[in-house]
Amino acid sequence: MRRISIQERPNWRKSAEDSGFAYHSMDGLTYWDERAYYAFTMRQIEDDLEAPSQEMHALAMEVADRAVRDEEMLFRLAIPENAWDTVRESYRRGDPSLYGRFDFAYDGRGPAKLLEYNADTPTALYEASCFQWSWLEDLIAAGKLPAEADQFNSIHDRLVAAITDIAQGRKLHGSCMKGAEEDLGTVSYVQDCASLAGLETSFVAVEEIGLLQDGRFCDASSEAIEVLFKLYPWEWMLRDNYAADIAKTETRFIEPPWKAILSNKGLLPLMWDIAPGHPNLLPAFFEDDQQKWQLGESFAKKPLFSREGANILLVRNGTVLDSATGSYGGEGYIRQGLADIPCLDGNYPVIGSWIIAGESAGIGIREDSSPITKNDSRFVPHAIIG
Repeated sequence: MRRISIQERPNWRKSAEDSGFAYHSMDGLTYWDERAYYAFTMRQIEDDLEAPSQEMHALAMEVADRAVRDEEMLFRLAIPENAWDTVRESYRRGDPSLYGRFDFAYDGRGPAKLLEYNADTPTALYEASCFQWSWLEDLIAAGKLPAEADQFNSIHDRLVAAITDIAQGRKLHGSCMKGAEEDLGTVSYVQDCASLAGLETSFVAVEEIGLLQDGRFCDASSEAIEVLFKLYPWEWMLRDNYAADIAKTETRFIEPPWKAILSNKGLLPLMWDIAPGHPNLLPAFFEDDQQKWQLGESFAKKPLFSREGANILLVRNGTVLDSATGSYGGEGYIRQGLADIPCLDGNYPVIGSWIIAGESAGIGIREDSSPITKNDSRFVPHAIIG
């Protein structure tokens, strides 16, 4: 794996805005950054990223299967007790999952190490899928990349096919909170995929969702929501005023309620407990587990619920390496072995490996000048060369 500096396309900002990728820059900072790209060999992709992603998915599903039969695991994951039956029934019903993203530390040589699983509301989807692919095609056409260059990226086609299977012809509503530009971009892209699948779609802000007398959720015009793609996390939904209505509704959710099992950092010690020593896992323990001292004075401390790196603390040899502020941590923490994220040209890349309908489908890369990937970390494209 190499980080290669390259000249950016002169018209890429207009292309981004024309395609609806309005959040290519946020708060005056560069988000999409094509002044460099990461180059991989096919062996690195297939052996070090694609295959381990599939293994991590299988292991995560084993955790889910155990958790629906083990109240102690549900408790450890800070899932509210009054939501346990909702989560269990969703899993036993086989409610389908559309997507998720494993984040790995990888240096191109050793095994990729799982940092976390964004199983419920991952973003950076459109840029990993379509805009990254258009970058590759443009650079090949301009002779700046070899004609045989490729990309690990079947995300778009797999999304369209998966949405077709999940929706079964029903209308899909997309939803996120008002004012969340990046979330809205992801929701709009999923709605576009649904349209390509021949489905009718509509948007409703989370704040405008209501409840009909027959128990179905509805949009602002009181239209029943049959399928809801929501960028609103289950740890909030299961604590909201309407949480008790989720179990009774005919509305189907993407992602489904059982994803609450996988969508917090408590998944990491549970995976380690099932497969201790797995080459793609870092040792991980709940903060109240005495075994955490096995990590010594080098570890990452992470809240069970956290987004964009908030409230994460990295410690090496007893000294704080990096930290991020935020409002998370009330439900508890885990400790995880400290990953060796490579530093390339002063940048720390994290590989986001996408799972679409249970299959490894492609990668996107975020990089930062610090080891913690944050909300303003840059997205950098990749190519397979050799």
